[in-house]
Amino acid sequence: MSNGEQNATGRGTSRGDSQGGVQSVDRAITVLEILAREGHAGVSEVAAEIGVHKSTAFRLLAALEERDLVEQNTDRGKYQLAFGILRLASAIPTRIDMARQAQPIMDDLALQFDETINLAVVREHYAVNVQQSRSTAAVASQNWVGQLTPLHATSSGKILLAYMPDEQRDSILDQAGLPKLTENTVTSRKALLDQLAEVRETGLATAFEELEVGLNAAATAVRDHTGEVVGALSASGPAYRYDKARIKSTEEDLKLAGSRISHRMGWLG
Repeated sequence: MSNGEQNATGRGTSRGDSQGGVQSVDRAITVLEILAREGHAGVSEVAAEIGVHKSTAFRLLAALEERDLVEQNTDRGKYQLAFGILRLASAIPTRIDMARQAQPIMDDLALQFDETINLAVVREHYAVNVQQSRSTAAVASQNWVGQLTPLHATSSGKILLAYMPDEQRDSILDQAGLPKLTENTVTSRKALLDQLAEVRETGLATAFEELEVGLNAAATAVRDHTGEVVGALSASGPAYRYDKARIKSTEEDLKLAGSRISHRMGWLG
């Protein structure tokens, strides 16, 4: 075997050690992600997705199988994740601190948008803000951390309502009602449900002066490792500055930030 050539385990020799080793690790991690996403896959499927020869995919799977990270199931020899993954996962705290995971991403977004960024979760029939980042332009804005806000009148609340089970949502709306807070507050349940259906289609919720006059906001979902929506990431600012056009132009960046937080929470979607 010449210098720089890889051996059967994917390890390089001589000057190829570093490059070959990193590539093998990257491919092995990709294989685990494929199996986590698909549930199971054969050698040919794995090879096609990571762009390698079947023999290379087989060696990767064999190495992972030796470590009890994957195993063959009874479905024509396809591979799936094995109990070794649980052994590794058990070393992680059972509850990942979502606010801590979100903070650096929120800080970056606040600087990018020059607006206030909040992270909210459901508490009883309210949305409660658990983390906040403020830009230089928003230093004098209100501190929303710890504050309870009505679900129907905020962008974060609409995200949380949109993705919760119907029975839970109906119970919350029955209990909390749809009080009118401004002239723009949605007080019709049918109109709100129509909005929530659109939220599920677009992945974005908005609130235009519905909680306070002069305050606009947009929000997107944050998911945990199961794909369940566990929080809402929002950007808010003065209506004269954070208007519909500005929200539209920053929509994809907000969604991307929500996906990045979700990824840090273990979501593979």
